[in-house]
Amino acid sequence: MNKMLIAAATSSVLLLAGCASGPDEATTAKMDELSNQVSQLSQDMQSLRSDVRRTADAAMSAQEEAARANERIDNIAQSYTK
Repeated sequence: MNKMLIAAATSSVLLLAGCASGPDEATTAKMDELSNQVSQLSQDMQSLRSDVRRTADAAMSAQEEAARANERIDNIAQSYTK
């Protein structure tokens, strides 16, 4: 009975020790790879946001210039009709 109890206690301790160990090298490498991918995606997102801002600014400038050009054309057309 005592031998069985000692064997069960030893097995429990070994099982718990195995569960308490940290991640193995393959898991650590995969976590590092995923972390690097997340960092790269974050950088890509920042770059895309900058591109969108530049494109929006360029579109707004083009729209303002078109409005000024239309106004000049309207002024020229009005001068001919007077």
